[in-house]
Amino acid sequence: MTEKIGIVGAGIVGLAVARELARTRGAEVTVLDKEHQVGVHQTGHNSGVVHAGLYYPPGSLKAKLCREGVAMLRAYCAEHGLPYREVGKLVIASGRHERPRLAALAERARENGVPGVAELDALALREIEPHAVGVAAVHSPHTAIADFPAVARRLALDVAELGGSVRLAHPVRAIRERGGKVEVLAAKRVLAFDRLVVCAGLGTDAVAAMAGDPGEVRIVPFRGEYYALAGSAKDLVRGLIYPVPDPRYPFLGVHLTRHIDGEVLVGPNAVLALAYEGYTWGRIGNARQILTWPGTLRMARKHWRTGVKEVYGSLVKREFLAAARRYVPALTAADLERTTGGVRAQAVARDGSLVDDFVIDVRGRLVLVRNAPSPGATSSLAIARHIAGVVPAPTR
Repeated sequence: MTEKIGIVGAGIVGLAVARELARTRGAEVTVLDKEHQVGVHQTGHNSGVVHAGLYYPPGSLKAKLCREGVAMLRAYCAEHGLPYREVGKLVIASGRHERPRLAALAERARENGVPGVAELDALALREIEPHAVGVAAVHSPHTAIADFPAVARRLALDVAELGGSVRLAHPVRAIRERGGKVEVLAAKRVLAFDRLVVCAGLGTDAVAAMAGDPGEVRIVPFRGEYYALAGSAKDLVRGLIYPVPDPRYPFLGVHLTRHIDGEVLVGPNAVLALAYEGYTWGRIGNARQILTWPGTLRMARKHWRTGVKEVYGSLVKREFLAAARRYVPALTAADLERTTGGVRAQAVARDGSLVDDFVIDVRGRLVLVRNAPSPGATSSLAIARHIAGVVPAPTR
């Protein structure tokens, strides 16, 4: 009998998981999503960067799946004629105090097997980015950009071609296990599966609660806001310009990112949102759930100074500009135009720590992807292969 597997979430990770299970296990897969198209949330608001693996602790699941995912994504885009360009990334130290962290980043990148990584001085970095400044940089020439929404749409087509289905406008309302099956109420239908894989992103907590397994981490949404470079200012950036990351946070700081359509974005910041889909300040629909999780307040107590700074940068354009001008001083306020942002589903533990690695739990017939932050899109095909390996096989 054909194994039936449900997947909650039609983002890039959920669709990749569905494709992998259909392709390698011959499962009949059904993807459920409340939206009317695929990739609406994190996939559709992604930076478009295909990360090479510079940042992640060697041996971590992030490091492993990122390096595997890059190769798989590059091949997938080539196979289907999807945009993929190696524009390169510069991580720039703006002052001497950042040199030790920059050197550590270069060493970490080499341990992770990132190809072509080079350490540059102030003159050499300007050969890569003529309008950038800094005391030193790490260059990753094979860091790329892609169109992740287009990848998600192609994955949905693959699912259909493999005999599966993607059911949009099907919000999951209830989950229960009965008679050796997982029953899911989606829209007005009850669907029965042998296994259920939850890749719900911002909706992870709600779906996990329905399944009776809220877990020991919760999603705390952080809004990332962006400006776009206007007119000829786009020519000031060739590829990707990043600051040296702060090891205390999983966020990379304000950076300048060329997109596949030629636009150049400046951002994001990281502002605590009070709604899981809190793309604007006015959305506060999930404030109670977010603020009553003990980890949220413990996190806030640890990092309130950084939080105040991020809010100030959100409200005051010149602060955002100053962050960008540390690396591209030719920018002016007139060069920055506010554009759409995104919301990151950041898992926070009960003790207030920000969960940095991927978290995937197997609970009987349920597999819950509790944390798949950046480089989630980069790693999506590798994450899918990993999840396919942990979804329990059917008993004969």
